[in-house]
Amino acid sequence: MNSTRIVVIGAGPAGTRAALTLARAGLRPTLIDEAPSNGGQIYRRRPQALGDRGNPYGFETRKAARLHRDFDAARDAIDFRGDATVWDVKPGIVHAIEQNRAITMGWDRLIIATGAMDRTIPFPGWTLPGVITLGGAQTLLKAQRSIAGSRVVLFGSGPLLYLVAYQYARAAAGVAAVLDTSPRARLSDAATAAIAGGTAFLKGLYYVSALAARGIRIWTGVTGFAVDGDGTVKRATWTDAQGVARSLPCDAVAAGFNLVSQTQIADLCELQFAFNALQRQWLPVVDDAGRSANPAIYLAGDGAAIGGADVAELTGERAALALLADLQQGASQRRIERINRKLRRSARFRKALDGRLFPFPEALARALDDDVMICRCEGITAGEIRNSVETLGADELNRAKAFSRVGMGRCQGRVCAAAATELIADAARCPIERVGRLRGQAPVKPVPLALIAGDAER
Repeated sequence: MNSTRIVVIGAGPAGTRAALTLARAGLRPTLIDEAPSNGGQIYRRRPQALGDRGNPYGFETRKAARLHRDFDAARDAIDFRGDATVWDVKPGIVHAIEQNRAITMGWDRLIIATGAMDRTIPFPGWTLPGVITLGGAQTLLKAQRSIAGSRVVLFGSGPLLYLVAYQYARAAAGVAAVLDTSPRARLSDAATAAIAGGTAFLKGLYYVSALAARGIRIWTGVTGFAVDGDGTVKRATWTDAQGVARSLPCDAVAAGFNLVSQTQIADLCELQFAFNALQRQWLPVVDDAGRSANPAIYLAGDGAAIGGADVAELTGERAALALLADLQQGASQRRIERINRKLRRSARFRKALDGRLFPFPEALARALDDDVMICRCEGITAGEIRNSVETLGADELNRAKAFSRVGMGRCQGRVCAAAATELIADAARCPIERVGRLRGQAPVKPVPLALIAGDAER
């Protein structure tokens, strides 16, 4: 058996498929994930104590079952480390906390499949108890068979907005309304997405139709969103596309604006980054096979660029095949060509979704009042960020971080960086790419200092 030490970080669709491809070739990869089992957010497994009642996967049930079944069948061929948080990566070494103990793993080849998280834009009242992200609302349903509230307003933009709304409605949760910042889709844009997306686009239409059939109102072109409450969420207010002020009683709000790639591990590996205008984010540079500029490091899934679960599986397999080819173990060229064809089509669909149907509402972030909190970790408001630009010349994100402390907290900017970047670009009157990006620093996730110190002493 080949003795190459291969570590795959992330056991979602991309990481799982990459590990399975390597195991099938006779290698024994180490697969690390923060969850106790594989699946990621989209195919998250429920705790066994909750049983099998209910179906959290909807149209993706067969895909989830296949990925879980394939992983379980190959379990002995993969060194799986669940409940493990990677907090640092150095050349040849991965540092992690696994089940409350520090571990280190050596690697010769590394596949980064760290996935994505909700893109957040703050709004008045977003720090109230009862306000969560769309992904958080979905996790409650999938992992705990519970819901965010009895009367939930879903606010934001992107395919996840309608998927979560449909999942909540199907679970008999009280969906008060769906508020979309995107304008009503033009027929030409919808046609472009339908041609490129095929069945994926039809699923989206079904979600919208299913919501309408249940009497759930969908508002598009929403602006001026806010949440009111005395200690907890009581009411959502907004302005509709015609400029009419609206309000609705609710006890929970789930919000999100598509997804952002988790790139902190790639940053620790000192990989090259480039600005992705469609995603409005700096992303690691990879070739068509997932290879980075470092010949020992590959990337796959939403951690490299947002593409969804199907694309994640394909890029996970493709990265593994590239790794095998680089080890001169051979790979099916026919399979590679088939994967590439599917990925090219998916890229056209993603461009139609993010560029036309669900454009990022940059104006929403840039119009925030000065007293709206942007960075919850450090308590930094929009006004403080603007002031750092206007009075201190902090027109670059790390400079603004130094002067205002935005992004300096436990989340390292995962939650606040998107909105802070928009505010800085607006105040500095410069393109968003000139604002730059926050640099990842170890530990990239909050972990007990005592465990890190013990690891360093070994």
